Amino acid sequence: MNVLAIDQGTSSTKALLVADGGKVVGESSAPVNPRSGAEGAVEQDPEELFQSILTAGQEALRRAGAAADAVGVANQGETVMRWDPRSGRPFGPALSWQDRRAVTVTRALADRAERLTELTGLPLDPYFAAPKMTWLRQRDGEEGVITTVDAWLNWRLAGAFATDAATASRTLLLDLPSTSWSAEACEVFGLDPVAQPRIVDCDETIGETAAFGHSIPVTGLAVDQQAALFAESCFQPGEAKCTYGTGAFILANAGPHAIASRSRLAACVAWRLSGATTYCLDGQVYSAGSAVSWLQQLKLIGEPADLDRADGADQEVVFVPALAGLGAPFWAPDARGAWFGLSLATRRDDLIRALVWGIAAQVASLARAMGRDAGRSLERLRVDGGLTRSSALMQAQADLLQVPVECYPSPDATALGAAALARLGARAAATPADAVGEWSPTAEFEPRMAAGEAEERLQRWRSAALALTELARESR
Repeated sequence: MNVLAIDQGTSSTKALLVADGGKVVGESSAPVNPRSGAEGAVEQDPEELFQSILTAGQEALRRAGAAADAVGVANQGETVMRWDPRSGRPFGPALSWQDRRAVTVTRALADRAERLTELTGLPLDPYFAAPKMTWLRQRDGEEGVITTVDAWLNWRLAGAFATDAATASRTLLLDLPSTSWSAEACEVFGLDPVAQPRIVDCDETIGETAAFGHSIPVTGLAVDQQAALFAESCFQPGEAKCTYGTGAFILANAGPHAIASRSRLAACVAWRLSGATTYCLDGQVYSAGSAVSWLQQLKLIGEPADLDRADGADQEVVFVPALAGLGAPFWAPDARGAWFGLSLATRRDDLIRALVWGIAAQVASLARAMGRDAGRSLERLRVDGGLTRSSALMQAQADLLQVPVECYPSPDATALGAAALARLGARAAATPADAVGEWSPTAEFEPRMAAGEAEERLQRWRSAALALTELARESR
C-alpha cells in the first residue's frame, strides 16, 4: 500500500509517498514562516500550516504519479492555537513551541511545579503547551477552544476533534500513567478537561479525508520527535535517537512503565498502539540548526558546511547554545547563549568550533542523564536531521558520548515514522518492526577521544551552563 506521510514542521512541511518496504516514490515540501517578535514571541499562521500540508501532499502525489491509500501526520507538538470548534476558523496566530511569553504563567504557578511534574512527567516550563494555552486564554478571553495545533489539523483533515497520546503527553495536562486528561492539572491551568480533544492511539484511524483526491483514512498520528524515534527502530528500553533540526531533541525508549525522572528530564508517551503505551525520556537543545543559522547571520560562516572547515583548536573556548533558553535539566527559559573563555588570541574558527562542541556537549549531558534515570548507559545513539551532515559535529558527539553514533539513512525520519504508524493503523503491517522495515546506517562515528578528556570537556560545559542559569535567575 502507499502511505502519504506528512511532517508538519516549524519551518516547512514535508510530504512523502511511501510504498511497501519503506520506498519513497514521491516527495515534496512547502515552506512555512514563523515570525519572531518582542518578549520571546514566535508565531505561525495556522492557515499557512494547513495549506502547506495540502500543497506538499498533493505535489508529492503528482510527482509519484500514484494515489495514496492512507495518510499519516506528524506534528510540531507544543505549538498551540485558539479556534472555533464549529467552523474551524482560527482566532489569530498559533504560538510556536519556541514562544517564551508564557514564562509569566509558569512563574505564577511555581508553587505547583512539583505536583505537576508528579502528575504529568513534565517540568513546568513555557516550552510545553498548557502554559501557552493559559497565556492565550488570559490575553484573549474565553471564546473558542485552545488546543495543540494537531487537533485543529485533524479537524480540518478528517473532521475529528482528536489528538494522539504522544502529543497529549507534551501538554502538561496528561495523567501520564493512565494517558488520560488530568482533571487536577487542567484545574491548575484554568482549563476544562471536558473541552480537550479526544485522546487516540497513534495507530488509530480518526476519519477520512478527500484533501488528496479520493477519500482515504487518516491514521498514524504522532508528535514529530516520537515519530522519528519509531522510524529509527528504537523499540527496546534504552535505545535512543537524536534529531538535529531547528533544535536537537534526544529521546530514549523507557519501556511500558512511566519513569519519574530524577534528572529533571521530560517523561512522556513515545507511542500508544492498540491501547498499549510505550514511554520515553526526552531532552531538548532548543538551538541547534537555528544556532548555525545565527552564525550565518553574524557572517562567521557562509554556509553550514563551514562548520567542518573551521580548524579552531582553543579548547578553553566554551559555547552554551542557550539562544532560546535552556531546557532539561536546567529549565531556565530566561537563559541566553554565551561564549566563555575568550582571549585576545581567540579566532573566528575557535568560536565556530566551540559552537559545534557546545551542541554536542548539551546532547551528551542529556544522554548521560537518561542513562542515570534508566539505570543503564546508552550503548549507541542513532541520529537524523540536517546537521548530521556535519562530520565535525557527529565526531564530537561520539567523542563526548563515548559510544558509537549511527546516522539514519534518510533526512526524513519524522515523516517515515508517521508512514510506519499509518501502516500499522491501516493493518498493512503486523508489528512495529514490520511497519518500519530494515535499514542500515549510512555512516558510523566511533569515539576517538579518551574518556578522561571527554569528562573534562563535559564538566567545563556544564559549569558554563550552570553559570548562565544562575545569571538568568539573578536578572529576573
